[in-house]
Amino acid sequence: MGKFEKDLIESMGEAAAYVRGQRASIRVTTIEVPDVKAIRRSLHMSQNRFSTAFRIPLATLKNWEQGRRYPDAPAAAYLLAIQRRPKEVMEAVAE
Repeated sequence: MGKFEKDLIESMGEAAAYVRGQRASIRVTTIEVPDVKAIRRSLHMSQNRFSTAFRIPLATLKNWEQGRRYPDAPAAAYLLAIQRRPKEVMEAVAE
């Protein structure tokens, strides 16, 4: 039996234990969400300018910054790229 199958069986057992009220060995996965506002502010850009420069809808940016929504994995990776290489990303997405 492979690792995937073993992990699947273990997860099913954990789910069944949870349903029965036994919360003993539940795994917790933490996903780090980039601080969108801090990234934007470090670049000294308004929300409008940031959204236009990096082609992120303004409403999406506002929702992220206000905690109503969170970036999914590809968006989080894009934000990290912006944080690390803002000029290069801006050039890559320029019209």
